[in-house]
Amino acid sequence: MTETTQRRDTTTGTGKQDGPAPPETRGSTAIADTVVAKIAGMAAREIPEVHNLGGGMTRAFGAVRQRVPGGGGGVTQGVKVEVGERQAAVDLDVVVEYGAAIADTAADIRTNVINAVERMTGLEVVEVNIAVADVHLPDEEEDEGEGESEREGRRVA
Repeated sequence: MTETTQRRDTTTGTGKQDGPAPPETRGSTAIADTVVAKIAGMAAREIPEVHNLGGGMTRAFGAVRQRVPGGGGGVTQGVKVEVGERQAAVDLDVVVEYGAAIADTAADIRTNVINAVERMTGLEVVEVNIAVADVHLPDEEEDEGEGESEREGRRVA
């Protein structure tokens, strides 16, 4: 009696059979949306003209979340992603520094995000959509740490 087994056809056309499949092709890798969102958020923040990510309400909730113990750093604030098996799409809400060329800044963000996500995950980034939510002016300081007494010192009596 002959024994038969079912194997994947690994012939190369010359009639020779290769050995087992290479290790990198055995199994699958699933990358969570949050992983891609964190990579994209960090890559966007690396651009000097980016002041922050997220719209007004998103930034307000992020500031509250940072004050709560265990609330997280908000790296994914202003970042939305869709991840498939081989491709990803990224949406970013950005606050740009005043004086920056927005079109050039958007191109720099797009390039940096695509390079980082593709290099780190192996996914093809099909699009990076950027919405400029605000422009940060030099006199708009977000120091919420200054107390009422410091503000009173600036008032005219």
